[in-house]
Formats: sequence, C-alpha cells, structure tokens
Amino acid sequence: MEDHKLKVFCTVAETRSFSKTSEIIHLTQPAVSLQIQALEEIYETKLFDRSSSTVTLTPAGEILYKFAKEILGLYANVEKVIGDITGLVKGSISIGASSTIGNYLLPGVITDFKKAHLKIKIHLLVGNTKRVVDMLNSGSIDVGLVEGEVSRQKMVVEKLIPDELLLVVPAHHPWAKKKDIPISELTKEPFIFREGGSGTRQMIEMFLSKYGISPNNMKVAMVLGSTEAIKEAVENGLGVSILSRWAVRKELKYGTLQLLRIKEERVNRDFSLIVNKSSVSSHAVDEFLTYLRSYPFNKLLA
Repeated sequence: MEDHKLKVFCTVAETRSFSKTSEIIHLTQPAVSLQIQALEEIYETKLFDRSSSTVTLTPAGEILYKFAKEILGLYANVEKVIGDITGLVKGSISIGASSTIGNYLLPGVITDFKKAHLKIKIHLLVGNTKRVVDMLNSGSIDVGLVEGEVSRQKMVVEKLIPDELLLVVPAHHPWAKKKDIPISELTKEPFIFREGGSGTRQMIEMFLSKYGISPNNMKVAMVLGSTEAIKEAVENGLGVSILSRWAVRKELKYGTLQLLRIKEERVNRDFSLIVNKSSVSSHAVDEFLTYLRSYPFNKLLA
C-alpha cells in the first residue's frame, strides 16, 4: 500500500521541521519537500505554513494529519488481521536502537529471529537514545530499544535486560590489575566521554553527580560520537572511560582492554523496550516483540 507520503507528512507535522524529518527518516531534505509538495498538489492546497521560523500545519494540514494517523493505523490493522487468518507472518519491522544495543546485542538477536521468520524484513537504525525517542514519536520506527531514562508521556517503557557500566582501561594501564578504583581517582586521569544525548553519557553523569563530581571536575581528554571510537582511543592510551560490559566482549577476549568496577558502588541500569502508546502494531511487530521478550540474552556474553 502507498503510505510513504503520509508517513513523511506525519513526521514533518510532529517534528515541525523538514531538516529533522530528513535526519529521522533518512531522506534528503529536497526529497522530503517533494513528498509534501506531491500531497499539496493532490489536495490543491498548502498543508504547512512555512512563513515563520517554525513549520506549522495549516487548517487543511490539521485535517489531513488526523486522517493520515487513522489511515496508517488501519494499514497496520489490515496486515495484522490478514496475518491472523492466513497464519503467514510477513511484512517489515523498523527498529531504532541506541548504540550499545544496536551494535552489540541486536545483530545476534535479529540473526536468530530471521532464521525462523524468513518473510519478515527488518530495518535497524542505530543512533543515540534521544534520536531513537524522536524517531518513535514521529512514527518512523515501530519499536525502540534504549539505554538510559526516557519520558513515559507518549510511550510504554518496558525493562528488557539489566546492564552494568564498568571502567575501561588499556591492558598496560597501572589500574589494569586492580578489581576496583575509588571514584575520586577518576578526576586524576584523562577521561573520554560519549556525546550529549547518549544514554551511556546520561547514566555516567548521573552517577558522578551523586559523589559531587561533574565533567568540569574531570580531565576530559575528548568527547567521541561512538563506542567503537572510545574503545580505540582507550586502547591507544588516550584516556579511560566507562562503557557497558556488552560493548567490550571482543576486547576482553583478546586482552586489549580491562574492566574494573568503581569501588563505592556498581553502576547498574536497564536496557528498555519502548513503543508508542497510540500506535497499532503489525503482526510482524507483535511476533518480534514476543521473541525479544523471551530471548536468552546471557548466551551472548558467553
């Protein structure tokens, strides 16, 4: 069914930004504008007012938005009901995942899921927690998997699996043979942070603040946009960092990085599953959610 233009239109309406829509749905900004222009030509009226600094819906746009959300929900219902009748689960699932989950957990889960569901196509988009929440709110993804705290206002948040953040140091570092380090020692070493908006960065800052430490008190060596970049920097002796144990499995196996705990307490969090409260999930999405909730994640740590 042709629903792509409606999805683009709803995303612009919800983000109030052509550039943000472009980023969320991975279309160029001119391509987003063309989709909206095509709808405006169909209905022979303007759908957005772009005269101010923000993009707002016109009265006609408000009407289309209301019906577009209903139409997209009906499409999902049709697929679900026909799937129930035929017993054939097919379709596509768009998943947004924050970087630790998307890069280190989901590839194994999706591989196993696809073995039993050959006709389901899966699109995985990886970004920081903030971007995943934005994509879910705009309807660009069906399911989100995030680390860190998220607002429950528009979504259902379900804890999926526990995670622990640990201090990561290179194998040759003086701390490498220790089991734990007092938190005060972190202010004396070059430290590597993730970028703002990252669930890991959010969790680290919350933990440090409990002990009266802010990034301003630390020797911040650099701020990097990916876990892989942080691991590479730590391996090369450019500083220490705090990462999820899931992200360092390969380096632990080969002995290039070492993990140790903060002496005062463990830094625990949860990876959470998020879905939009108002969305209607397809048969394929329901099947994936059921599979995800019962998946033996611990086998990935073995």
